Amino acid sequence: MRWIKYLILIIILAIVAINFDLITSKISEMLRQETKVVIEKPNKYYKNSSFNYVKLSEDFIPYSKQDLMDIFYSILNSGYNTFTFYCPKEYEDCLNDVNALSSDQETLTYINNFVSPYNSFSNIKIIYSTSGEVNVEVSKLYSEDEILSLNNKISEISKNILNDEMKLEDKILAIHDYIINNTRYDEKRISNNSTYNSNKANGALMEGYAVCSGYADAMAIFLNNLGVDNFKISSKTHVWNAVYLNDKWLHLDLTWDDPVTINSDTQTLSHKFYLIDTKSLDAYKISDHEFDKSIYPELK
Repeated sequence: MRWIKYLILIIILAIVAINFDLITSKISEMLRQETKVVIEKPNKYYKNSSFNYVKLSEDFIPYSKQDLMDIFYSILNSGYNTFTFYCPKEYEDCLNDVNALSSDQETLTYINNFVSPYNSFSNIKIIYSTSGEVNVEVSKLYSEDEILSLNNKISEISKNILNDEMKLEDKILAIHDYIINNTRYDEKRISNNSTYNSNKANGALMEGYAVCSGYADAMAIFLNNLGVDNFKISSKTHVWNAVYLNDKWLHLDLTWDDPVTINSDTQTLSHKFYLIDTKSLDAYKISDHEFDKSIYPELK
């Protein structure tokens, strides 16, 4: 009788082998139907803002590549360190698009530009399975200790240069001038020979040295504290700020308003790129400012 049991087992295994793809497909479908996205409360650096390029996701269920981009924006914007969502069976190319997006550093960087610097990433790890489960792990650019130190410094600066009687435009100007007057462009960063955190707000506000991303992050944090809608614009070679003021989007470039001088002991302050429109920016014909207007249509 034992041989009959072996025969039955062999038949079962053969059936499973022949229908393996069908069985795994059914299991995956069952898993997708039973899963539910857990949406935690965003952190305090969350911005309740949608843009033309990326928008806030309501349910974190994707049905297109644009939905995936919106989900990644919403994950970053909410300050999540980890997040899990699921590809629905109706979106057949979902995992392929997840894979493509996970390796598209340029697009991820563009998405990163729309969130608070404190929620921006230094690295994103994306793991997905055939069941449609997508796990996202975010490594933040700023540590909690860095954020605490920066917030204390910003509070100190604000008390010294801002007051309640000032108009919003005057506050932005005061911040712009303070950062430039207390920061030098870190030329050594170009050759990777810098000892400063000049690519971040730390360099601009606490060390006195910055490159374009450091200037832009510092300004963005101040703007967020003032409740001014903003995001960062990036070209192939440069980063600066976009600011929504008086019902229109304007450019604000602290790096180019802090030109490098031959005499390193001389500080120069300019307002050439202070809250100007795109027509004015384009008129200067500077390659650093050649940005993709399909990503930032607010500034066309």
